[in-house]
Amino acid sequence: MRDYNESINPEIVEKPDLFFSRLKEFFFKFILPAIILIVIFKTCFIYIKPNEFGIKQVNIGFRTGLQHTVYQTGFHFLMPFGFEMMHRFPKNIQVFELTNSPLTASAGSRLEKAAHIQTSDGFFVDVDVSIIYRIDDPYKVITTVGPGLLYEDSAIIPKVEPKLKESLGEMTTEEFYNSPLRVKKVARAKELLNKELEPKGIKVEHVLVRYFIYSEEIQRNIEEKKLKDQLVFTNQAKARATAEEALVKKTTQEGAANIKVKLEEGRAYAVRTIAEKDLYVRTKKAEGDLLVKLAEARKTELINQAYQKSGSDKLIGLKMAEVYKGLDVIMLSSSGQYGINPLNLENSLKMFGIEDKGDK
Repeated sequence: MRDYNESINPEIVEKPDLFFSRLKEFFFKFILPAIILIVIFKTCFIYIKPNEFGIKQVNIGFRTGLQHTVYQTGFHFLMPFGFEMMHRFPKNIQVFELTNSPLTASAGSRLEKAAHIQTSDGFFVDVDVSIIYRIDDPYKVITTVGPGLLYEDSAIIPKVEPKLKESLGEMTTEEFYNSPLRVKKVARAKELLNKELEPKGIKVEHVLVRYFIYSEEIQRNIEEKKLKDQLVFTNQAKARATAEEALVKKTTQEGAANIKVKLEEGRAYAVRTIAEKDLYVRTKKAEGDLLVKLAEARKTELINQAYQKSGSDKLIGLKMAEVYKGLDVIMLSSSGQYGINPLNLENSLKMFGIEDKGDK
């Protein structure tokens, strides 16, 4: 290895003044200006965080007093040495809680004792309430209330419990268990708070009743009364159930009877319809038979009339000639006065009493 002394610049070793001279030159050229810039930056610029508003106050110079401009997140120039100052206010949601159980409160929230509210029937109830609010206009806050946390001490805290008492105090002891009514009264408390705080630049977003508790004696009396009420309601419900069951039974029986009546009506209707059908068939059949008989009688009448007219003797002769049908052999005398010669048509006609009127 090389000797340590060999690695040191001989010129510096021999001339120590030169080393300090260069170190001084480096300090004044780089380090000191950087320090001065940092000091000026720290002194003349202020950083507003993302969850903050800024309101500038000018103490010395032109336009002294609070400035209307609301400064948002970022670095902003500020005259040092008390000429100007910046007031910060939170931009995000804030929580103010009234509770006797700090362990149940949200982290970082401002805590006060639970609201001690007298009900309309003269009893007292401790109510745990969460007030969720935000600063809507920081300029109004600082001009009407003041800087710092005065918006809590002078605006929020003095107004919350009186407005809760004004609204929730209208309910009776038992009505605190009536959720719809309690929600309505809480909404009323929110309206009353906003009426007081909005002119000061603060807006209440929600009022939440988390829990309420009576004294042990009142709590015991309420529970006993509630149990008695529940027993009464149970008995009433059982009575209504029995009545409804009887009504169902009655309706079922009436339905079964109606079914039987309708079935009998259906059977009677079927019998009546069948009887009407049979009567109709018999009537039509009788009418048809009568028409046939009348037609046959008319036919006979027309035949008789035909037999009585001219040429009927020939028809009769033809009918009489039909007597010969079916005879295979007949032995008759063919000579003499009463002889029959089938081949002699003229004699046959005379025999049956049919004369040839055309020859006369």
